[in-house]
Amino acid sequence: MSNPENLKYHASHTWLKLESGDTAIVGITHHAQEQLGDVVYVQLPDAGAIVKQGEACGVIESVKTAADVHAPASGVVVESNAALTDTPEAVNTDPYGAWLFRMKISDPAELEALMNATAYEKVADT
Repeated sequence: MSNPENLKYHASHTWLKLESGDTAIVGITHHAQEQLGDVVYVQLPDAGAIVKQGEACGVIESVKTAADVHAPASGVVVESNAALTDTPEAVNTDPYGAWLFRMKISDPAELEALMNATAYEKVADT
């Protein structure tokens, strides 16, 4: 599966999609879900949580392991994807559709540190 060109990527294998203004949705990449295996649980940040770029803000558990979810940008969580509570496996079947949380970005300049799809593919292949 190729990485969508319209997303920005963090080295921690999260993606960010800008919506309107300074609002964005965040998820994990195909590479990340592939490495995790079958996802069985997600712990996402609550609405109102303040997240910092590169810091852990949630956890995804699979049958093989558990991994932290790192924020690709700093800001405030507006909404978590409640549907993933009942169907965490959606992260495996549609990693670019099964977003984890929506956030309001506090420092748009941080987006310049994120990668495009081509640069991220080089990171994911290492």
